[in-house]
Amino acid sequence: MLVFSAVCFIALYLVQRCQGFLPLNPLSQPSVAPDLAFNTAISFITNANWQAYAGETTMSHFTQMVGLTTNNFLDSAVAIAMAVALIRAFVRREANTIGNFWVDLTRATLYVLLPLSIVVALVLTAIGIPQTLHGAVEAWTLEGARQAISVGPVASQEAIKLLGNNGGGFFNANSAHPFENPSALSNMIENWSQLILPTALVLAFGRMVGDRRQGITLLAVMAVIFLGSLFLLYRAEAAGNPLITAVGIDPAAGNFEGKDLRFGQSGAALFAVATTATGTGAANATFDSMTPVGGMIAMFNLLTGCIAPGGVGTGLYSILLFAVIAVFIGGLMVGRTPEYLGKKIEAYEIRLAILAILVQPVLTLIFGAVSANLPTALASLGNGGPHGLSEILYAYASTAADNGSTFGGLSVNTVWFNVTTGFVLFVGRFAHAIPVLAMAGSLARKRRIGESAGTFPTHGPLFASLLLGVILIVVLLEFFPALTLGPIVEQLLLAEGKMF
Repeated sequence: MLVFSAVCFIALYLVQRCQGFLPLNPLSQPSVAPDLAFNTAISFITNANWQAYAGETTMSHFTQMVGLTTNNFLDSAVAIAMAVALIRAFVRREANTIGNFWVDLTRATLYVLLPLSIVVALVLTAIGIPQTLHGAVEAWTLEGARQAISVGPVASQEAIKLLGNNGGGFFNANSAHPFENPSALSNMIENWSQLILPTALVLAFGRMVGDRRQGITLLAVMAVIFLGSLFLLYRAEAAGNPLITAVGIDPAAGNFEGKDLRFGQSGAALFAVATTATGTGAANATFDSMTPVGGMIAMFNLLTGCIAPGGVGTGLYSILLFAVIAVFIGGLMVGRTPEYLGKKIEAYEIRLAILAILVQPVLTLIFGAVSANLPTALASLGNGGPHGLSEILYAYASTAADNGSTFGGLSVNTVWFNVTTGFVLFVGRFAHAIPVLAMAGSLARKRRIGESAGTFPTHGPLFASLLLGVILIVVLLEFFPALTLGPIVEQLLLAEGKMF
């Protein structure tokens, strides 16, 4: 997995650096700068698609198709292969292998991602999303001026961007751009595309381990987090901004800054939760313009590790880490050796699970703290005070969680942010993945123990409640002080009629 990802990184970096000399470059875009090419290459091999550039003006059609779209397929297939390897670990008995990476990668690409992407791309093309090799079309504005409007192979990239939970848009405005998301119908299709494969993989987990209740239990926990986030975010945005209401503007429409009339509050809220609760990172509204509570909910989904239902593959194996810890805690409470799906959970597995879970808070908090005190980083802020801190925290939370969405208001195409977010993308993906695969190898070597009267059940409302409690407690212990200094303080100031 690591070798394959390294090859993909080198190839994508070279494509960007050489794009000025490569074909399918109708707008004659020059080669991409080294620090930006480094950042983008890591971003697109880690399923994050963090974009510090404007796609339509920076990347050629060749780079968009051969470089970015291709890696959208491959990085998603890598994550699926890792999830399947961990599932096999619970199924196999005293085995020395957890499958063949290349076989799983091929199956995920050819049998799942590619067929679905072809269908969704055709549907998106039919409802008005461009799919062409032309660079731009000319239009006359109402003032009589000529305007060049960028077009290109948008629908094909849009399909895998969403189905693979990648999120990297052809245009800088992402799914807020009318060529990526022209209507309420396309918005519904794009929401469905983000959620379908992560949900299906959780159900596939139940079938592969021979007990569908296991998958349904995990999915129920994911649903509680997702629906709770959706309710809170929509309510915060629909309530509006008290500072705007105070000057006599009708609050009935809620906080509409940074949102599109095509989608309304509900469409924007659903997309925001879907893109942060999965690993997608796309956007049809600006998080920077949301209320402090609304922005905090989007950030909270990132801080959980995007597990509700998470990225394709990454969501499943990330919530299984929490499930292993929940089983261990449950076993301690009842005085039994913890078991999950017939495999004993011992100190080695717990150490690996904790190591993987701690990767995100270490990266987010350390780099967030350094950037909040570094003049070079502070020069990129669009806002001061707690809102500025939220912009910085969100950037590193997004990259550490393989999400790639941006809070907005932070100019990240600088050497500092390109290098540091690139490092966080790399470590956030692979320092999290390696303990997962190590745990899979350890579990596969163990014999499977049959259920008995004393077996702690890992399905049903009791375990779902335990798992949900573990997730919330762990995340709040890690990030509550940072959230307090950012969005919570900002919300309190807003309630007093103050703002930064």
